[in-house]
Amino acid sequence: MARRESPAAGPGSRALIVDVIRSAATISRGELADLTGLTQPSISNIVRDLIADGIIHEIGSTDSAQGRPRKLIAINPANRFGIGFHFGPETVTCVAIDLTGGVIGREALPRLPDEIWPVDRLAERFDDFTAGLDLPRDRIEGLAIVAPAAVPGRPDATAGLTGLRAELTARIGVPVLVENDSAAAALGEFWSRRVAREQAFGCIYLADGIGAGFVFGGALFRGASFGAGELGHVSIHHDGRPCPCGNRGCVQQYASTQATVIAAREHPGLRARLALQGSDSGAYDAIARAAVNGDPDAYEVLDQAAEFLSVAVTSMVNLLDLGRLVLTGPGVAVAGSIYARHMRTHLARTAHNRERHRVSVELSAQPRDAAGIGAAVLMVQASIAPGHTPEPAG
Repeated sequence: MARRESPAAGPGSRALIVDVIRSAATISRGELADLTGLTQPSISNIVRDLIADGIIHEIGSTDSAQGRPRKLIAINPANRFGIGFHFGPETVTCVAIDLTGGVIGREALPRLPDEIWPVDRLAERFDDFTAGLDLPRDRIEGLAIVAPAAVPGRPDATAGLTGLRAELTARIGVPVLVENDSAAAALGEFWSRRVAREQAFGCIYLADGIGAGFVFGGALFRGASFGAGELGHVSIHHDGRPCPCGNRGCVQQYASTQATVIAAREHPGLRARLALQGSDSGAYDAIARAAVNGDPDAYEVLDQAAEFLSVAVTSMVNLLDLGRLVLTGPGVAVAGSIYARHMRTHLARTAHNRERHRVSVELSAQPRDAAGIGAAVLMVQASIAPGHTPEPAG
């Protein structure tokens, strides 16, 4: 690889180095030069600055082919922290992570549907949560708040939270970001899985809506108005069910957790033997538990939803030539294996580039908390690997 010079202080080079160290776990300076194409002087300058900032540290040495030990470097996990709040349908989940994306604290509080917390309550929750974890305020990179993307005809949670940003930042004394939950979950999965920046990475977030997030070159792909990833509004039937977005046949009307609950409630047998009368989230979990425990009707309802979702995902994979997918969100917390198995089979048969490469389909290790983890990762990445992508205006 040809060597290229880049100023040590340049955000692009710094982000590149941080990404490579993050994905490798441990690495030497020589290996960094080989993988990035940067010159040894540039590597040395950037690494020196990152060590001085406490972002990375030397962790030992290993033998080299030349007989001289090579010093190994790695991310310094406990030097900085990110905080994420996820506004879900019924809860606000608070998550704290270290620099590797590892979760060091989590709390969940009840929330009324469409409720936006005022600045006072957000600030109080931030203070109590971080104090409970004994996190030094000067090592907290910031707070990111994530919520579902706007749905036509319903209050826009992200817009409401964005309006509180400036006042909340002043109250808690650290930067505040607002993002949609699907995009945040994608970045969180990318970061905590140590995915290499060269991979074309996608994440599908299954909940009462269906979203997707994409990470290319280590950065979230956000689109012209920071609204990329509306997988739920990919039409799988040109004359299908009407959707509030104005289109017809949107996969969200067939494969979201809400659509699955509606289908189950219309099934006489399931309606009679499962607890489907309460909240949609409780009803969906009851269906998922029944499916994995061998109820053929519950399995059929979920399998049909997985088929619909797989059709839309195939179009997404073909359009973007993705190589790795992660399924996350509350919709895959109990019966994710049904969706993953169906999607692997479908993509192996229908993905346009299947002869060139396999599309990996994986399940999130923490699907219910993925959006909150991703929110916290947003703050960490914005601080220690700046220059990846701009943030939304407002």
